[in-house]
Amino acid sequence: MIRVAMIGLGFGAEFIPIYQRHPQAELAAICRRDRAGLDAVGDQYGIEKRYTDYRELLQDPDIDAVHINSPIPDHAWMTLEALEAGKHVACTVPMATSIEDCQAIVEAVERTGLKYMMMETVVYAREYLYIKELYDTGALGKLQFLQASHMQDMDGWPDYWPGLPPMWYATHCVGPMLALTDATAEVVSCFGSGTIREDLIEHYGSPFAVESAHIKLQDSDVSARIYRSLFDVARQYRESIDVYGSKQAFEWTLIEGGKHVLHTAKKPEPEIPEEIDVPDFAHRLPEPIQRFTTKGVYDDEDETHLSFTQGAGHGGSHPHLVHEFVSALAEARAPFPDARRSANWTCVGLCAHESALKGGELVRLPEFTLRPEAVAG
Repeated sequence: MIRVAMIGLGFGAEFIPIYQRHPQAELAAICRRDRAGLDAVGDQYGIEKRYTDYRELLQDPDIDAVHINSPIPDHAWMTLEALEAGKHVACTVPMATSIEDCQAIVEAVERTGLKYMMMETVVYAREYLYIKELYDTGALGKLQFLQASHMQDMDGWPDYWPGLPPMWYATHCVGPMLALTDATAEVVSCFGSGTIREDLIEHYGSPFAVESAHIKLQDSDVSARIYRSLFDVARQYRESIDVYGSKQAFEWTLIEGGKHVLHTAKKPEPEIPEEIDVPDFAHRLPEPIQRFTTKGVYDDEDETHLSFTQGAGHGGSHPHLVHEFVSALAEARAPFPDARRSANWTCVGLCAHESALKGGELVRLPEFTLRPEAVAG
């Protein structure tokens, strides 16, 4: 049994019943700064070990791994301290907000031999799993072009969000683009567009309302386009994936409640597009956690955020994430995405923002995120 501690109990509470029902896992402890909130969750799920001090939790010898769902500024230091304390780490996105911290995490994983997994929801969402199946079976044909978007209004969110550069939180776009063929991003170019309010700009010095980037993939003739917005853009929440192959193409619905479209080549023109219902992939999971692809802890509450209305949150991905992390630890293998891949996906966004500030200049991904053959080349 893999003994996991949950760090952060807002979004993190969604994962507690999944770990509790996973046949190879034990939810051994929870951690939250606020004692009242900590006890409320602990009482709800019958969890005895409760910590308000993260560093105290890390000294607990009965904990094998931590699952970090803390605010973005805490991801890097919490990950590094956990690795140094001998704990495996699963961490919500992004890995970090600086290239230096991403490198420190990769180096810590290599030095300690511990496992790290960035819990990127989109690469385990049912839409992605459907596209991946089309690709793996050859139904898409030759892959020709990829694009993804993440548009969201973050006004009113916690204090580290205002003015955040859009590409610093780009893994929901980058992840599926690179995961599909297990590609490595090598070079990125990004342009900023529009301007956010002055009171937002002052937080990070980032003026852009939208950032759009093209990614060159290592050892591939395919490129990927991603675009992100966080403030002052009129758009319903949307995380989308579009994949274009020589035989078939998948396009994400424009609005929530609409149907995705599968295009098939060489049909009469009116018959090329077909509206589809993407299947669920619960059958890939152990039976005790299959229900969580369509049901979650928010079902009986007034939760209207679209990321949660799309099936237990984020396209039914949560139980798949838990199963991948726990299985990797049980089998002593690297999870997907592992530390290097997570760094590559995260650094695409960090390098893209750097490129936007330089007017679209090409920026090469740091060597520690590349495959060895790219570094040698």
